[in-house]
Amino acid sequence: MFEITITDDFAAAHRLNNYNGACENLHGHNFIVEVSVLCDKLDKAYIAIDFKELKSLTKEIVSKLDHRYLNELEPFKSTNPTSEMIAKYIFEELKKALKDRSCKPSKVSVFESLKAKATYFETQ
Repeated sequence: MFEITITDDFAAAHRLNNYNGACENLHGHNFIVEVSVLCDKLDKAYIAIDFKELKSLTKEIVSKLDHRYLNELEPFKSTNPTSEMIAKYIFEELKKALKDRSCKPSKVSVFESLKAKATYFETQ
């Protein structure tokens, strides 16, 4: 089994409803996203998934969040756009994008600062 990891980033605004603190106010982050996928085989070039391809798939997902007010986006209309929920959203979208491949997402981490991250993964 091979685990391949890439990073990406996006900037967005959000507010956390029912937070009872400063984060309940509108504010923004320069989010960093770390995506890892598990692949059980290599191709003829001994590559599990091309980094360029994984970056492209991730960029396609993250671009829907970039420079947006997250609370207004469909995935977060019924929940708070916390780092936890953003990580879960990216994981689920990546899972759909990889459905016909020998790779699957293993975990997605979202850093809202260099000192704070949330990670989503599914247990086997």
